[in-house]
Amino acid sequence: MKDLEFPVFNTKSNSDKKFDLNDPAQRKEYFELKCGPEIKKLKDFLQTNTFVAYLMGKKSSGKGTYSKMFAEIVAPDRVAHFSIGDMIRGFDAIVKDEVQKKELVEFLQKNYRGFLPIEKIMEALEGRSTKVLLPTELILALAKREIDKLGRKAIFIDGFPRDVDQVSYSLFFRDLINYRDDPDVFILIDVPTNIIDQRVKTRVICPLCNTSRNIQLLPTKKVEHENGKFYLLCDNPECSGPRMKTKEGDEHGIEPIRERLNKDELLIKQAYTLQGIPKVLLRNSIPVNDVKNVTDDYEITPEFSYTFNASENKVEVHEKPWTVLDDEGSEVNSLMPPPVVVSMIKQLVQVLGL
Repeated sequence: MKDLEFPVFNTKSNSDKKFDLNDPAQRKEYFELKCGPEIKKLKDFLQTNTFVAYLMGKKSSGKGTYSKMFAEIVAPDRVAHFSIGDMIRGFDAIVKDEVQKKELVEFLQKNYRGFLPIEKIMEALEGRSTKVLLPTELILALAKREIDKLGRKAIFIDGFPRDVDQVSYSLFFRDLINYRDDPDVFILIDVPTNIIDQRVKTRVICPLCNTSRNIQLLPTKKVEHENGKFYLLCDNPECSGPRMKTKEGDEHGIEPIRERLNKDELLIKQAYTLQGIPKVLLRNSIPVNDVKNVTDDYEITPEFSYTFNASENKVEVHEKPWTVLDDEGSEVNSLMPPPVVVSMIKQLVQVLGL
């Protein structure tokens, strides 16, 4: 990210063993090798303690993926991922149910303090545009309501702060968790815009079961060829396996969300300078020249290409490290999610003083 220094984190091991990081069992073994002692410290800490981490990264930077993988590896029953965006989208169903709508109004009457009348709030929720930001005071009230339901867990909060003026109000963060005496931390994620752009342009979904894959980065087991084009066939065992298709609008890449990405970057830069709260700095990419020194080859995101072998009437799949240009125009390799989570685990152990 321009103007900010996200250090390269070394995850290279002395082991010759390779892992399939898409396989849950091998992934567990991988984490034990890379950061077993740190995982144990966090497990012990979470037996009687919790923390609150505010995830900040561009849209599609992997916030949910990283926090859910952390929970999977460290303590699934003691860690929760809470998305402000998912919460707001969830109110679409609530306002259509008269009983739930009545309960929500009663909650706001008791807990909401702000300048917008509750009647206007309900109108905004019922006819909500995703481009219109709801008042901060409302978001705080609704978020506290949902966070309280999670119980005493470590929480990764995704989507707050969501505007530049909120970053400087650290009191908001303590208020969100009802002033629990928990350590809090910013987790800032640096992902080159080109990586997000290419991910969007090459992702495909199954028209029947909505399983998502990526023809360039995450193919299915079955690839079909017709008229010079290659198609992924859905391999969800509960699906009939049709061709996967590009979601409408994805061919434009990041253009429809460029303004949002620019704002996300501004938020990260603002949070980077906030005093009084520790930061965990995660980077999704490694300069090509540094890769061999700091990572194992299976930690690099592979790029897939295809050729059709006419004599054998089959599609041949080719794999190589995925290389893109970062925001400064330098060549980088993208990391698979697990090494990024290794970095998160080790840095959290440090900032929590374990």
